Amino acid sequence: MSFARVEIAPSILASDFAKLGDDVRAVEQGGADVIHVDVMDGHFVPNISIGVPVVASLHKATRLPLDVHLMIERPEEYIERFAKAGSSRILIHQEATVHLDRALSMIRESGAQAGVAINPATPVATLTDVLDKVDTVLVMSVNPGFGGQKFIPGAIEKIRQLNQWRARYNGAFRIEVDGGVDAENTAQLAQAGANTFVAGTSIFHTPDPAAAVRQLRKLAVESLSQRV
Repeated sequence: MSFARVEIAPSILASDFAKLGDDVRAVEQGGADVIHVDVMDGHFVPNISIGVPVVASLHKATRLPLDVHLMIERPEEYIERFAKAGSSRILIHQEATVHLDRALSMIRESGAQAGVAINPATPVATLTDVLDKVDTVLVMSVNPGFGGQKFIPGAIEKIRQLNQWRARYNGAFRIEVDGGVDAENTAQLAQAGANTFVAGTSIFHTPDPAAAVRQLRKLAVESLSQRV
């Protein structure tokens, strides 16, 4: 099934915005599959990052799909704008809207793939009624808002549970993991069932981001090939 393919998704939150185009080209050369874009509003998370204009500029600057993670309150008010800016996949937080089903439908109606994200303290059981409506489930393995945080091990069990549900109900959603992903835990995350690996610091804060992308892919692919 399509969800079995590994995706490496460099997070530009950790890039040097003064040379964002160069950083994106570097990870393209390393074989990155998508570019992960964190949008923060200073309310849902304690940080402010980028908005629609940067997404639109990235869409023109790269051939890679844009995996746009809306860490914002009332995401349904911005879905159409981010879709028109060139988002290929839009992920919204279960915790950020009281009308999750409706918001996910809005994403699909906008022409983008729909994704739902959960924070470290949110049980995966809160998603049971929407798993048939999403293309991606994003498990946050740090508390969202800032890059460079330490990985929270509890995310592994969440990924394992989602993988079991996906197999049991023949689901086609991808399992994405974001936060503290690096060469030390990528294989274990792949073993648990993750397919999309969002990495920022472990890619962009290295001497060779392209090589870092290749290393993460190698670890994930080798781990998946060893799964029983």
